[in-house]
Amino acid sequence: MKRPRPERAPAEGEDDEGLFRRAMRDVAPVRAPDRVSHPRTPPPPVPVQRIEDERAVIEELSRLAGGADDVEIEEDHAYLRPGLPREVLRKLRRLHWVVQGELDLHGLTGDEAALATARFLAESSRRGLRCLRIIHGKGRGSPNREPVLRGRIRRLLARKSEVLAFSEPPPAHGGSGAVIVLLDARPGP
Repeated sequence: MKRPRPERAPAEGEDDEGLFRRAMRDVAPVRAPDRVSHPRTPPPPVPVQRIEDERAVIEELSRLAGGADDVEIEEDHAYLRPGLPREVLRKLRRLHWVVQGELDLHGLTGDEAALATARFLAESSRRGLRCLRIIHGKGRGSPNREPVLRGRIRRLLARKSEVLAFSEPPPAHGGSGAVIVLLDARPGP
């Protein structure tokens, strides 16, 4: 072990950098170790099969959403799964539940919107979200100013098993340009 040198008084006009260089002149850099350091925790596994299954289901739902109207919706602005009390629909219309997620479909084509909606519902169900808002717009930018996405998205929602009910929100929350969706409280797989 080397003995420390006694410190010398700084020379006149010598700055901090000069003092530092003079103090470090006998110091040698530390050699790098000859080993590889591996990360302590492995990265989480990627559920490839589940991702593929979800993609296939979403594509199928998207295809079905574009098909004929084989699902009947009692009213154009609301849907309630059979067997549930009407109180659920009334609470949904009044925004009794806090909206936990939102999807805006403005600018998407019908197929893109159906696919985005199916993905959004699958992800929200997996995360255990209960109340969602989907904004489909009023169709003012569509040909003939007719709503294209409104009926298609609502038919898709009525087909989804995790959807308990949906309703148009009050005008301050989107009115006929949006839909509030209530999902089953149990989180998905």
